[in-house]
Formats: sequence, structure tokens, C-alpha cells
Amino acid sequence: MLKDIFMGLSQNQFLNSTAKKYGLKMGAQSVVAGTNIPEVIKSIKELNAQGISCTVDNLGEFVFKEEEATAAKEQILNVIEAIHENQVDAHISLKPTQVGLDIDYRFCLNNIREIVHRASQYDMFINIDMEDFKHLELTFNLLDDLSLEYNNVGTVIQAYFHHALEYVERYKNFRVRLVKGAYKESEEIAYQDKKDIDANYIKLIEWHLLNGKFTSIATHDHHIINHVKEFVKQHDIPNEQFEFQMLYGFRKELQLKLASEGYNFCTYVPFGNDWYGYFMRRLAERPQNLNLVAKQVFNKKNNTIIGVAAGAFLLGRVTKANKKRRK
Repeated sequence: MLKDIFMGLSQNQFLNSTAKKYGLKMGAQSVVAGTNIPEVIKSIKELNAQGISCTVDNLGEFVFKEEEATAAKEQILNVIEAIHENQVDAHISLKPTQVGLDIDYRFCLNNIREIVHRASQYDMFINIDMEDFKHLELTFNLLDDLSLEYNNVGTVIQAYFHHALEYVERYKNFRVRLVKGAYKESEEIAYQDKKDIDANYIKLIEWHLLNGKFTSIATHDHHIINHVKEFVKQHDIPNEQFEFQMLYGFRKELQLKLASEGYNFCTYVPFGNDWYGYFMRRLAERPQNLNLVAKQVFNKKNNTIIGVAAGAFLLGRVTKANKKRRK
């Protein structure tokens, strides 16, 4: 039930736009690396100094106006330039709907092509993030079209889909990030039970490690991480063939531990004003995430927890009250 609440909040456009006015409040500042490029570059440098690489997400999705999609594209290009100029260890993750997939396929393709081309000049990788199921095949189409011209592009496979293994086999020659999945999908197309999702996730990881190109294993689940450690030892899979990934602000000690053990480690670093949908999905993904965030925004001075779930609820109440007053 809590998951459904947060997923509903993540897709509420009114709350999303209102949240931008409040800045990184309600705990989001602990899991979002700032609102501008200088702030995110600072965060990347701090992570690099600890042996951690980064993939940078300029937050935003479900854009329906060309001018907004174009502005998002320009911002991503600016991030690429900043990464290059500062010589930090980072690459880009982007969501197709942020740069126009819900507007026009060709428009979106051209926007992403410009991004991928700029990144290719700096030998930088571009990861095309997966969103909900209705955008899945269109995103694969983008990858197919772009791969005809460039080899610095990859995507994400979500383990909760029944056909996820088919997708992994289809894109075995690409650098792929494997995740469990963060959107609410129907039981007809996606597993609903955590045990089923975890089992499929491990199956995907093992298959891609044995048969695929570079594998990014994105999870906070230490049980799965330990399983992967044993699996690569048993099959003599070198560390150069894979990396672990986690989200910025989550399980910091484990991130540092894995990096110190010599594993390739990459932190997913989101930034920007459009943080609300991302933040709500992180809370919807796993109940543990709510606890992780709550611990990190615990204010010892006044013995209160800065709103996480409560903050989202209060934001809704405040904005509704303001709306009524304007009527």
C-alpha cells in the first residue's frame, strides 16, 4: 500500500511542479546531489576521490513541450562539457521522455543523437534509462537507431518484466545496467512478488556476466551483491567485466567498502530542480529506502525527522490549501 501511495505521488504533475518551488526539502537533499552543475561536479569530485565513478542524471521526465525538451538537451550537453573540462570520472544517464519521446520519436532521436555525438568526442558513455512499460520498445528502438552510428551508448533492463531475459539476450553486445525495476506495472507483464523479481534479477546478472559485454549491477541488496562476488570467483570473471552501482546517498558505507575491495563501483548521481518524481520512486521501490533516508535526515538538535513520507503528504496538503485560497 505504501508503495502505491509513493508511486501515485511520483506521477502527480501538480505536486511535481510545486515541489520545484520548495527546493530540495523533505529529505531529498540527502539523495539528490544539488540543483546545478557546479554542485554536481563538486559531488562527483568527492566520490572520485574515494575511488568511485559516477553516472549523472539531470533530473526530469515526462516532458510534453518541445521547448522544455530542448532545454533539457542543452543542459545535458552542458553537463558533458563540465565533466570534460573538470576531467572527472563520470558519464551520463538520461531519460528519453525528458528529451521528447512523448512529443515525437524523430525529435527525441535527434536530441539524443546530438548528446551521444558530443559525448563520443570525449570518449564518454551515454546510458539510456528505461522508464515505464509503454516506453520500453520505443526506447529499444532509440538504442537500435543510435547504435548504427555510435558505440558509446547502452541501456537498462528491468528484472521485474516477464520477458527481461529476452531483452538481455537481445542486447548482449551492449553495455547494460541491470535493475529490479521502479515503476508500477501490471501482473500481466511484470512480476509482483519480491522473491520472483529477485530470482529473475539474479538470472539476468549471471547470464549477462557469462555472455554479455560490460555489466552494471545496480542494487543495494547486499545478499545479491554477495552472490555476485561468489559467482564471479567461481567463473573467473575479471573485475573489468562488471561494476556495482548504487544511488547517491544510499548505503554509503557499503559503496565505500566495495570500492576499497577493488571492485569497479559507480554511483548514480541525480541533480536538478525536477527531483520530486525521482525521490518518490526511490521511496516506493523498497520500504528499506524510507528507513535509509530517514536515518540520514534525522536532526539530532531538535530530535525530529525532516519529513520524508510526511513531507510528501504535507506538500500535497499545503498546495491544495493554496489552491483553495486562490479560488
